[in-house]
Amino acid sequence: MCQCCGVWGSAFFGGIVRAAVAALACLGIHGSALAQDEAGFQRYLPQLRAQALAAGISRGTADAVFPTLTYNPRVVELDRAQPGGGANAPIPMFAPYRRRHVDAARISRGRTTYQAQRGRLARIEAQTGVPESIMVAIWGHETNYGSYTGDFDLLRSLATLAYEGRRRALFSGEFVAALKMMDRGVPRERLKGSWAGATGNPQFLPSIYLRLARDADGDGRADIWTSAPDTLASIANYFVDAGWRANQPWGVAVSVPAAFDRGVMANRLISPRCPRVFQRHSGWRTMAEWRAAGLVPQSGSWPGSEVMATLIEPDGEGQTAYLLTSNYRVILDYNCSNFYALSVGLLADAIEH
Repeated sequence: MCQCCGVWGSAFFGGIVRAAVAALACLGIHGSALAQDEAGFQRYLPQLRAQALAAGISRGTADAVFPTLTYNPRVVELDRAQPGGGANAPIPMFAPYRRRHVDAARISRGRTTYQAQRGRLARIEAQTGVPESIMVAIWGHETNYGSYTGDFDLLRSLATLAYEGRRRALFSGEFVAALKMMDRGVPRERLKGSWAGATGNPQFLPSIYLRLARDADGDGRADIWTSAPDTLASIANYFVDAGWRANQPWGVAVSVPAAFDRGVMANRLISPRCPRVFQRHSGWRTMAEWRAAGLVPQSGSWPGSEVMATLIEPDGEGQTAYLLTSNYRVILDYNCSNFYALSVGLLADAIEH
């Protein structure tokens, strides 16, 4: 208890919000930027509540949640620390990222998970066409197979990010979606995750959970937090929704000949989404055309001659390059980063072999 302001009594009679403000005053920082942010946040909450009620959120859920919400400065700090990725920003090498994310420990745990879940993985792949190893690799890449799913209060984080305002439409919408999860029976204490609002083993945003999470173990709940069947089926359903093509690889590692003419294969288009990611890809060609240009798979055989692919050389000329199919674009839909998508594909390959 704060001895100079009696926070316990304030919390009991006035609620959590007044307790937080009183504690700030006790510390002598009531006029600080933090206190101003808290005050502004509380002024914003009625607007957010009105948005939630207009979207059909029950008054019972709104009454249970809104009095508990306080501003979280750490979330804003983390959001603002994200790399900007300006047009002229240097692009790092892929190799160090690969060593961190496709490491021996993650591969080993992936193989153990793969073997333990083979029965249900095979059923899900038969139903969806999404490879078993891709499902496991997403789980491993997102939360290290469920070992860490985040401990931020999703509702507090999303309300804070909505108030901050840079992406208010996104985060206020995700906040309302999280309330809908509660209305559908997900307990408040389950709504923990990353600072940006992703939750569960596959790190779904609330809107994605509502749309794509699946109940695969038959208990009537889509439990992406503790159920391996629900986790894997939900990941596969996401990939199906994003356009995964069965019986087609995500890509293939290749060696590029020294005399290769990159200008002829250059991409002339500008993507409206994630332009810095897609500008690193060449134009589309068939595998037969890439083979005719002198590219050679580093292991295994070529995919079907008519499969379309683009080329990326993430570590520059003379290093391992990759031919990327449309399924690679599906991995990018999960997280629009070449390093992320390459690592997922490579982890999946390592887990399976």
